[in-house]
Amino acid sequence: MALVSDLTTKILFETEKGYSYQCDLTNSIIINFVDTVSSYKIHDFLIFQRKVNNVDILNMLYDLSDKSDAQLIETTKRNFSRNLTICEIVQLRELLNGTKFTLNLHSMLCNILKVELI
Repeated sequence: MALVSDLTTKILFETEKGYSYQCDLTNSIIINFVDTVSSYKIHDFLIFQRKVNNVDILNMLYDLSDKSDAQLIETTKRNFSRNLTICEIVQLRELLNGTKFTLNLHSMLCNILKVELI
């Protein structure tokens, strides 16, 4: 069973708080962040990544009220729904941005290799 798992998943990015991988069987991106596992098609992943990047961290830092200590982050399909602290939002951003970078880099390398083969 481990062999099947190794053949169908590819680790994309890893941080202290989580990791992401690509599943070839479901054609999706799996995010494991602080023991919460969620699966996304690439379009949904990009929407989620944009949503997390749009959280106004600076405003949360300067707001002294208790409500700004954490923010509810959820996706449109409810794959991920958690109340995250400022530090967790920054850590999730790092994971999502690193994953997106890896996907973009892989895509660029595949395009270069296709051009050279033709």
